[in-house]
Amino acid sequence: MKKLIDKANVLIEALPYIRNFYGKTFVIKYGGAAQVEEELKDSFAQDIVLMNFIGIKPIIVHGGGPKISETMKKMGKEPKFVQGQRVTDKETMDIVEMVLGGLINKEIVALINSHGGKAAGLSGKDGGLIKAKKKMIKKSAVSGEEEIIDIGLVGEVESVAPEILKSLEKDGFIPVISPIGVGGKGEAFNINADYVASAIASALKAEKLILLTDVPGIKNKRGDII
Repeated sequence: MKKLIDKANVLIEALPYIRNFYGKTFVIKYGGAAQVEEELKDSFAQDIVLMNFIGIKPIIVHGGGPKISETMKKMGKEPKFVQGQRVTDKETMDIVEMVLGGLINKEIVALINSHGGKAAGLSGKDGGLIKAKKKMIKKSAVSGEEEIIDIGLVGEVESVAPEILKSLEKDGFIPVISPIGVGGKGEAFNINADYVASAIASALKAEKLILLTDVPGIKNKRGDII
């Protein structure tokens, strides 16, 4: 009985927020411990379903770096990074698509659906959602000039065509998006999930962009967390 009373009190306190955000879109980048620990995964799914139930329209963008690295090692391929970006050749890109679009995306969809939600999984390739271009890394060379480093099929968002998301939202679905974009020649690009979430939030003029992470904060120039 106490649990029910506590839940009722929480809902009463939340009423003003429900009223303010009814019908609004929230883009949520799902990552960190909440994507790994079973209890947090379950809690996340319940919160998303509740959001949708009270009239807020959540859109999930997920990453999956640790799982990609783990899978690569199992397949005998050592992950390589340059300035925090995964070096992505064709073989690595195949693994990225398999892990993000096949394993992680479907797990999130199934979890949300198991709690009474109506989730639909897709990648940036579906419906031409994310048009991407190749990303090049700049690095200072010994000579003082900038050196351009090619890290393979790593991309950055060029444009977002949100029609498919609007269609899914209209029919009551919760989109769950893996951060893979498509290039001008139909090639797949691996894109940072934070950038994808930001671009989608901007294209949809979302009410909120929420980044779930277990990173304690952003460091200033002195190295202090702010």
